[in-house]
Amino acid sequence: MKKIKFKKNEILNIQKNRFPYLMIDYATEVLPGKHSKGYKLLPEGEWFFNVHWEDDPNMPGMLQIEAMVQMSSLAILSLPGNSGKILYLLSANNLKFHKKVLPKSKLFLETKILDFKRGIANCKGRAFVAKSLVSEADFRLVLPDELFKYKKS
Repeated sequence: MKKIKFKKNEILNIQKNRFPYLMIDYATEVLPGKHSKGYKLLPEGEWFFNVHWEDDPNMPGMLQIEAMVQMSSLAILSLPGNSGKILYLLSANNLKFHKKVLPKSKLFLETKILDFKRGIANCKGRAFVAKSLVSEADFRLVLPDELFKYKKS
């Protein structure tokens, strides 16, 4: 398959997250069924910096994981027939947070689909700021529409 790029408005066309919970701004490289790369810009006024924490603003770790999940979802939702479908997080493991993600950063995201069978995807994600690893995780996603094709009657 051919590599794809997605601008924010195109991301909104293929997946369901919306502001303020959309955690990706641009997908620089999506290879459907294989991997996704892109980034989230983190301006000083980003909503979560105002509440996490007042004297030490940083991006919550679970939102970093959510950004990885959303980025990896593009590799599944860009497969033929999947655009606009709902994709859920089933589990997240091996979460590691290496450094704080601060206001005025650009959070780069790299995700891989390790396998995708019967509507379940095993994925790996890593997040970077200025080429420095800030967080990583393994997670499992489910595409219910695909999963239900294999449900016994």
